[in-house]
Amino acid sequence: MPTDDYRAIELLNRTPYGRVSASLRALPFTAVTRHIVVDGRLLLRLHRGYGYHRALDGNVVAYEADNANSGAEDTWSVQFTGTARTITPTPAEYEQFGRTPRLADGEPFDPVFLRIEPEFVKVHHLSDVPVFRYAHSA
Repeated sequence: MPTDDYRAIELLNRTPYGRVSASLRALPFTAVTRHIVVDGRLLLRLHRGYGYHRALDGNVVAYEADNANSGAEDTWSVQFTGTARTITPTPAEYEQFGRTPRLADGEPFDPVFLRIEPEFVKVHHLSDVPVFRYAHSA
């Protein structure tokens, strides 16, 4: 496994969520997903009710996770690109995901799982990142 792959896995293990991107009827979309790393492959959990898993299954996708909003002086971003496949996780893998969210857009969260076989893995770093304060509070 190349060095970047090892570093990417180490960084992905530091954050539980990222974003998967693909196209649906030739239009791009991105969805927030929970991830775990198992044997160098990325396993994703997302809400079945979105229907995105149908567009992801069997297609090349990009997955990205980062620490951009952490306030850290050094910011990193990991990108995994590869083919996604719908899977049934093993009991051990299922446990690694932890508790599922209760709701997704107001509906009961119905998990569906995918595995990404990485074809391209890239880690990016920004150093001495200025900390920005939001002008308006939520």
